[in-house]
Amino acid sequence: MKAKSDLKEIRETETALNRNLYLICGFITLVTMGMIVIEFFSRGQFFPNHISLFYLGILIIYALHKELVRWLGRRKIERQGEYFVYAWIVLVTFLYIINFVSKDYYTHLAQGGPSGTLRDVSILTLEVLVVFMLTRCLKIVRLLIKEKKIKL
Repeated sequence: MKAKSDLKEIRETETALNRNLYLICGFITLVTMGMIVIEFFSRGQFFPNHISLFYLGILIIYALHKELVRWLGRRKIERQGEYFVYAWIVLVTFLYIINFVSKDYYTHLAQGGPSGTLRDVSILTLEVLVVFMLTRCLKIVRLLIKEKKIKL
């Protein structure tokens, strides 16, 4: 009986922590997107942002912790993480459309030479999609184990 009580307490603690991680990840997402948009539209007037690796790390920590909470048996885990995926897809699509309509104006620095911002945001968006797909795979593995279709 003590083990069930301990597990319930762990679930509640980890669920609360996951909510905080979601808020942190959401804030860092907005900051990262804002920096990318400024970098894109300024055409090199701002130094390139180097937040992508940090952002990706925060996103991975949030996603893995969310799966941990799911594996602990929390019945209802909100699908809030999907909003990150949708936001990145919308942002990168918007930037590509703007660049297309402007005849590649934003892929060249004001001082001359190419800008890597559009390429960098595309890569980051694909990395976000990979994190999303990996967590989906973990969810499927968990369901298969739960249904005892896979024996460990």
